Amino acid sequence: MNEKIHIYKDRVRQFWSAKSKKQQYFLLGALLLPIVLILLLLFFNTRMNYAPLYNDLSVEETGSIKENLDNRGVPSEVTDGGTTILVPQESVDQLKVELAAEGIPRSGSIGYEDFQDQLGFGMTDNEFSLMEKATLETELSNLMETMDGVSQADVMITLPEETVWVSDDQEESNASIVLTLSTGYQMEQANVQALYHLASRSIPDLPIDNITLTDNQANQYHYENKDAVDGAMQAYDQHREIRRNIENDIQEQLQQMLGIMMGQDKVMVTVTSDIDFTQETREEELVEPVDEENMEGIEVSAESITETYEGEEIPEEGVAGTGDNDVANYPGVGAAGDGDYERMEERVNNEVNRIHRHIQESPYKLRDLGIQVAVEPPDHEDILSLPAETIDDIESILETVVSTSIDETYLEEMDDGDVADKIFVSAQPFIGNQFEEEPETTGLPLWVYVLSAIVGIAAIVAAVLLLRRHFYEDEEQEFEEENLSVEDIPDNNHSMEGEQLKRLEILAKEKPEEFSKLLRTWLSED
Repeated sequence: MNEKIHIYKDRVRQFWSAKSKKQQYFLLGALLLPIVLILLLLFFNTRMNYAPLYNDLSVEETGSIKENLDNRGVPSEVTDGGTTILVPQESVDQLKVELAAEGIPRSGSIGYEDFQDQLGFGMTDNEFSLMEKATLETELSNLMETMDGVSQADVMITLPEETVWVSDDQEESNASIVLTLSTGYQMEQANVQALYHLASRSIPDLPIDNITLTDNQANQYHYENKDAVDGAMQAYDQHREIRRNIENDIQEQLQQMLGIMMGQDKVMVTVTSDIDFTQETREEELVEPVDEENMEGIEVSAESITETYEGEEIPEEGVAGTGDNDVANYPGVGAAGDGDYERMEERVNNEVNRIHRHIQESPYKLRDLGIQVAVEPPDHEDILSLPAETIDDIESILETVVSTSIDETYLEEMDDGDVADKIFVSAQPFIGNQFEEEPETTGLPLWVYVLSAIVGIAAIVAAVLLLRRHFYEDEEQEFEEENLSVEDIPDNNHSMEGEQLKRLEILAKEKPEEFSKLLRTWLSED
């Protein structure tokens, strides 16, 4: 093994020493160039490129946002005297949306640095205003399209015109936003709040009241002030929000469960509800026996009194009274006689259950619930391709959901079959329901790997060519040593043959490749 290693070392040493300086530099460059290129690609693709997240912030709010980003584990830098905060460029859009949902920032504005690159010398004020407006609309649309469920956002804004006149009334901007939502997606109020806040902070002088937010189905979404709702929300808004939350919860659960059974893009669920918001508060004072079977309470105390008497019997009639104070013809008191007397008295105190109840009913009760489900059959052209057993299973699941969701008070009033009337399952082909999920890209871009592979292959080919060339040179050298001896050529031979031999000697030393080709040609002719 050691001998082979020494042989290889000798061959490498001979190969290296046989090369000229120029060839040695070429070999070193061929080996080092791929490594340098790969290191440069890794450096430029893995280094952190920072971009401004917010500009013109107060120092206090910059510290608050910095703390929020640190808690999220996002690297950030503060510049411009604490008024600008920088984050990694690939995280700017996502962070703007997430922080906007939390009501951040409360001051400042979102900056667009790419707008400055489009400015040219000699641009008029009108051109500048149009470009600024178009940039704001485009950037705001891109931000909104990063939110879940928003496939496209069209934004139109109106900026106030600058004037040289001083006025107490500050002009305000206006914005109209039309969203194209993903199929089957329902916008939640939290996302609506985030969109309003994002638009208000992205465009200067744009209050919440000047924003109109709708979708492509002409559904309008309103901004709800959470502070006002917590303090004193109107009853109608409260009821609508509760009903929407209940419907959304049931719909999401059914969509997820049926989507696992049939496929997420094969089922569409809608839920409607009727809620009783009658609220009752009452107090009850109840007295109940401890022993309900015998209707008796607990014996707390008992008292028993017994009296007996024995003596002369008192006659029924006495002597008629004749005195001044006696009543005429009324029997008088007769003389005492023999008699018996007995008195028995028993007193028992029983304690009962005394119940004091302060009852406050639930703020709402689910009075009625309707569920509609559309299922796409396996064969788009044949509605009957969906088995009837599958429809029956879905209806059984929906009946269970309806019967367990409706309040017991209203469920007892329903007849048999009423629950089945509240659900509807239909087999319908879905038109245009094609979901294409973009593959998630992780790590380095694909072109980095392709370029690295090309560079590596080029290096391997160059090394193979050099080794092959060295192999041929070794063969030619051996051939020259065996068949041509320079010592056999006489130096003093000035004949024609001597001159030819001299030329062959010079050719063999300076251009061995051409010499070997010449020898091969001569051998083939012989």
